[in-house]
Amino acid sequence: MRNKLMAVVVGALLGLSGPAVAQPPAKGGAKKEAAAPAGKTELTWWGHAAFILRTPGGATLAIDPWLSNPKAPQGVQWPEKVDAILVSHGHFDHVGDTKALQQKTGAQVFGCYELISLLGIPQDKAMGGNVGGTFKVKDATIHFVEAVHSSSYAADEKSPSQYAGAPMGFVIEIENGPTLYHGGDTGLFGGMSLIAEQFKPTYALLPIGGHFTLDPAGAAQAARLLGNPTVVPMHYGTFPLLTGSPDKLEAELKKTKSAAKVKSLEAGKATAL
Repeated sequence: MRNKLMAVVVGALLGLSGPAVAQPPAKGGAKKEAAAPAGKTELTWWGHAAFILRTPGGATLAIDPWLSNPKAPQGVQWPEKVDAILVSHGHFDHVGDTKALQQKTGAQVFGCYELISLLGIPQDKAMGGNVGGTFKVKDATIHFVEAVHSSSYAADEKSPSQYAGAPMGFVIEIENGPTLYHGGDTGLFGGMSLIAEQFKPTYALLPIGGHFTLDPAGAAQAARLLGNPTVVPMHYGTFPLLTGSPDKLEAELKKTKSAAKVKSLEAGKATAL
């Protein structure tokens, strides 16, 4: 998966050169990320499916941290402090810069057991689990939930892909704050209604690009199953194959007379939730 998608999609379609995983921006001249407002939950989209989440209790979580993706904010320094890195599955555009970010920050890395065992993370920083697992990071409670996709991992372009366990999504319950659902890469599945029943997410971070994941029509149906939370679109526009857009999602929600709202984020801009 990595070899073909990396070479064909990233190379041929985007015309990118060099390695897909970049090093953190140099400190000299790089813009620093603003500190989170006191008492607020703050979400920053880094393009594709990558987010940095800061909680009122001081937890900083990085989700699917492909921080060097083509839509990532330019000239913004990577976070200096990260408590936990959540990786939904093994594909390169979600593992992304996990290892470099972990080495930079000393963060604990959470994900499927099989995937975490392949990443070369220090044992005391590797937290493998599976759907149904629950973990606590300061004031954030992280639940591993189902996703409908595939998962394989290759350490580099020359290495064969290996089975990386089940793909997952994450529900993050924040004390004195919202509950976020990050769907990872997923299609539509009936278990979303159980996620709604059990966790009642305030925000749903949903892929809308299509081809590999939900498209706008599917994301609109997902919003209905999830109890009509505010939808934060992700996983769109990075590659030409990902043709979904927030405008198309808005149109699909109107078609279904959904009560869900769309909150499109600008890459690199922190948003208080």
